[in-house]
Parts: sequence; C-alpha cells; structure tokens
Amino acid sequence: MSENPYDKNAAQTPGLGLVKNISYLFDEQFRIPGTRFRFGIDPLINLFPIFGDMTSFLVSSGLVLAMAKKGASNKVVVLMCINILLDATFGAIPIIGQIFDFFFKANTRNLKLMREHYLENKHQGSGKNTVILVLVILLVIMVLLGIALWKLGEWMLSWF
Repeated sequence: MSENPYDKNAAQTPGLGLVKNISYLFDEQFRIPGTRFRFGIDPLINLFPIFGDMTSFLVSSGLVLAMAKKGASNKVVVLMCINILLDATFGAIPIIGQIFDFFFKANTRNLKLMREHYLENKHQGSGKNTVILVLVILLVIMVLLGIALWKLGEWMLSWF
C-alpha cells in the first residue's frame, strides 16, 4: 500500500475531500510530541462505552458508503467492510479495544484502498451496484455490535 493516503494527490481524488478530512480527524489528527505516532479522536470517543463504539462505527460506515458511491469496486468495498468489522469488534472490548483503536485505524486503511483504486489503478471496477449490499452488511454488523455491547453492559452491571 502507499505510504500516506493524506498527501495532496489523495486530496485530488474525485469527490473524496470530505472523506479524507473525516478519516484524518478520526485516525491521524494528533501526534504524540517527540514521536511520529499519530492518532485521532476515534480511540478517544471509544473511551465512552457503547456511545463511542457506535459513533465510530456509524462514521466509518458512512465513509465506506461515500467511497462506494464514488465507484469503489466490489473487492474494495468488501475489504473496507472487513476493516470496519475488525475495528468495531475488537474496539468494543474494554481496555484492549482502546489500545487496538490507537493502532488499527480502519478509516486510514480504507482511504489507502481508495487511493490505490483511483491513483494506482488497482482494484478496478464499479462498486455502485453494491451500495445496497454494503448497507445491509453494515446494518447487520451494527445490530450485532449493538447486541454484543448491550449484553456486555448487562454483564458488567450484574457485578454491582
């Protein structure tokens, strides 16, 4: 994959400026002083159980839908959904999920896939026919995540 999906060429990708900006905010906005390590608001909002996980999932889902509408191939859309699924699944695990969110950066990975698609001519093909399928997959993932988080919340509350 390319080194930096946030370079000026990525900004010139047709219609993906907003996607790039939101992805940057969620995954790369801040830098730990004296290091090259960057992180965004995603791991920070995920400190709030259920609310943070659902917010991150919905934003990531919206970004995938936007990229799919801009012509992502079926393969790219599936890879993006897998990134979101991994982020949502592992990110929902207390403590481990917060650590995972600092390093996995699903939105950045998805933006790299789109950069490869547009600028490097990889993963060619239209994804417009898969928008409905993506909506269904993301809805199923969101419902399953919600149920899992609800059960986790019930379990945690049963301790008190």
